[in-house]
Amino acid sequence: MPTPQSVAFYTLGCKLNFSETSAIGRQFEEKGFQKIPFEAGADLYVINTCSVTDHADRKCRKVVQQALKHNPDAFVAIVGCYAQLKPQEIAAIPGVSAVLGAAEKFMLVDILADFKKPAVGQPGAVHASPISEATEFVAAHSFGDRTRTFLKVQDGCDYSCSFCTIPLARGGSRSGSVASVVERVEKLAETGVKEIVLTGVNLGDFGLQGPERERREDFTQLVQALDQVAGIRRFRISSCEPNLLTDEILTTVAASERFMPHFHIPLQSGSDKILGLMRRRYRRALYAQRVARIKELMPHACIGVDVIVGFPGETDADFLDTYNFLNELPISYLHVFPYSERADTLAPTLPGRVQDRVRHERTTQLRSLSEKKKRFFYEEHLGLETEVLFEDDVTNGQMEGFTPNYIRVAAKYDPLLVGEMKPLRLTSVNAAGLMEAEEMGIFA
Repeated sequence: MPTPQSVAFYTLGCKLNFSETSAIGRQFEEKGFQKIPFEAGADLYVINTCSVTDHADRKCRKVVQQALKHNPDAFVAIVGCYAQLKPQEIAAIPGVSAVLGAAEKFMLVDILADFKKPAVGQPGAVHASPISEATEFVAAHSFGDRTRTFLKVQDGCDYSCSFCTIPLARGGSRSGSVASVVERVEKLAETGVKEIVLTGVNLGDFGLQGPERERREDFTQLVQALDQVAGIRRFRISSCEPNLLTDEILTTVAASERFMPHFHIPLQSGSDKILGLMRRRYRRALYAQRVARIKELMPHACIGVDVIVGFPGETDADFLDTYNFLNELPISYLHVFPYSERADTLAPTLPGRVQDRVRHERTTQLRSLSEKKKRFFYEEHLGLETEVLFEDDVTNGQMEGFTPNYIRVAAKYDPLLVGEMKPLRLTSVNAAGLMEAEEMGIFA
């Protein structure tokens, strides 16, 4: 086909994927492509995939179908975790022109320079090296409304959790240097970005660098260095394993004016038995200690939790252990996932498969608990005077922003508020579960 003039992107999955899609998008724009909305019928579609659950696999197929509805002649390229794990399977999806693995995705615009579609009935071209070849750290960040950006500072994982395919999809843990991250943050500050969210696969493992992945620095050093960078009003830590969330990190955040009192800490199970089967590197006692320390240092801190229910061997008693453990912790919200069998992992071989119906019931119970926890957390802060950073998302005439401790605040849309820090007093929780607020005067 003739060289495409327009490109559109679709991202499935995590904040890390969004940062990488944005970086790939800038590569295309530098080559003269026009980036247009997905529904505008682009010449080229790039779909960045996730494969944390089987739902993500099905979503990939659906997005391909939708892309071809907008332009049946489009060149469709698939990248991301699903592309690395199952390149041949994806290449066989009707309409897919090319699949690129973890080591190739940032070379997409060069590898596919001619953008030649396969013959009708033939699978798409596959450019996917073994994951062992994905050894280079490639920096990336999202960039959109000048309010906040997702900044990738780490990639890959050296852990071997029995349910997870991420090490197979992204390779071993690797990072840039503290100095290189600081330099990128300083450049972002010049663009007017107000908030940066640090992202990675195993963020707390930051510091493995170079071809040999030597331990040269650590996450504490990164946090301390970024805390000294002028021009960025807010930093957030997207997620950190409890065994890597050290007291030194917590005390640094507690003393910082730039790092927000907001932590997302994966738990996965409140049962020590299940944590062992999952091959997690901590037990519930350590998790409880981390939460207690955060609340001791930062009483207003928001704490989010990842939980998997229905893991093989999880009995009713094990689930009750998890429910009671979470119910007693001073946490703020949950991200709950029903266990999903993934190929090439240990978990599906374990005895005690939990029925899908039971997985669904347990998911529903914990999501209900999450709503109660969130509501309680919000109501604890009624009357608080704080700053809200408003974003550019508008729905039905309403816009939203976040407090430092991640309370979502709703307000009537005002274009002058986008990207601005507004001093407000939190007044009530509305029917949609969002915080309402009132003005306190002009922020100097």
